[in-house]
Amino acid sequence: MDIRVVPYDDPDAVKLIAEVQQEYVLRYGDPDETPIDVEQFAAPRGLFVVGYLDDVPVACGGWRAHDGPAPDFRPGDAELKRMYVVKSARGKGFARGVLAELERTAVAAGRIRAVLETGTKQPEALALYRSSGYHEIPKFGYYKNEPESRCFAKDLSAG
Repeated sequence: MDIRVVPYDDPDAVKLIAEVQQEYVLRYGDPDETPIDVEQFAAPRGLFVVGYLDDVPVACGGWRAHDGPAPDFRPGDAELKRMYVVKSARGKGFARGVLAELERTAVAAGRIRAVLETGTKQPEALALYRSSGYHEIPKFGYYKNEPESRCFAKDLSAG
């Protein structure tokens, strides 16, 4: 998979984000309504990537910087958003590849902790994050009062 940095509103990113939103509708009944500003995913305070297989977009994800406020965020946080792999490309390690690239670029930008929100109806996401060194933290953000919400963090400063 060839991972490329693209703007959040790049046509390939928009296509994959629409697909992940549809996935949320299928699993939860609604799209993710977390407020998003395209500029939050632009350097130096954010990044968005699309993974390509034979020049076809198959995966995406991004991070946006947060430096508080506590208790939801800490200085140096990078919140991961819109991690997604198309159905035909699942089970091939592409999500793990995108996650590693997001962590690498967040560290390069000076971020020290990755945080994210996912849900109980995404068992593959829960397994990916747990197997990648993420631990559960108190809920934050738009869905912090939702029973199906789960939040995770990983210290990126440890290497």
